[in-house]
Amino acid sequence: MTIRTILVDDEPLAIQGLELRLQAHDDVEIIEKCMNGREAIRAIKTHKPDLVFLDIQMPGFDGFSVVQGLMEVEPPLVVFVTAYSDHAIRAFQADALDYLMKPVEESRLADTLDRVRQRLSEKRGQAEVEKLKEVLAEVAPDTAAEMEADESSDPLGANRFEKLINIKDRGQIFRVDVDTIEMIEAAGDYMVINTGDNSLVLRETMKDLEKRLDPRRFQRVHRSTIVNLDLVKQVKPHTNGECFLVLESGAQVKVSRSYRDVVARFVH
Repeated sequence: MTIRTILVDDEPLAIQGLELRLQAHDDVEIIEKCMNGREAIRAIKTHKPDLVFLDIQMPGFDGFSVVQGLMEVEPPLVVFVTAYSDHAIRAFQADALDYLMKPVEESRLADTLDRVRQRLSEKRGQAEVEKLKEVLAEVAPDTAAEMEADESSDPLGANRFEKLINIKDRGQIFRVDVDTIEMIEAAGDYMVINTGDNSLVLRETMKDLEKRLDPRRFQRVHRSTIVNLDLVKQVKPHTNGECFLVLESGAQVKVSRSYRDVVARFVH
């Protein structure tokens, strides 16, 4: 799988440095280099790359303006690259896959590309499924109808959600059974995955992680907290319409008022 990539930065040395680091990754093909936001928008619409490394601070059209300029097309995966850490929150609000600080560290770049490969593999796998459905509808309509019936019997597509999550933490890779996850907390651009007896740090946005988990079990109870509802053993009312969920491990999680509907399923 080749990752067709565009680099965007108004500093030639920054592009050169990133290009040199990417040479260590044989599957990355740099198809275009752009010096400003307007060039980037034209190149992305023309070449339809898989991935864009996008500088934020550029004269005229900055990195966020480039993302806005792509609203009418299917956007590529975007990794923001900048010297300013105070843009991190806004970068993830713009649905960036990752956020790299200059000068880019080789280990962080490798982690980012691992995430890119995983996302592209999922995307291409889904596209292949859709193509298969189209072919089946033409040559074997009975089989296609059977597939549609199977999907309609499982409207949330529970089988597509993760059963195991691989987490690289402290130089090791942990394979975490999703059933054991009690709670997930956001800490900047990291997620803290809490099981009954361990806490691991995963570099991923909450929005992306939610897509990988079955919403019938994993629900937000706070802007920055997800809870496994299967591991809630008690609901404790609190003041102002708020409450606490007591988990199997004994940990207590406060439910903010905006997420009271999550608690309603425990008290009907």
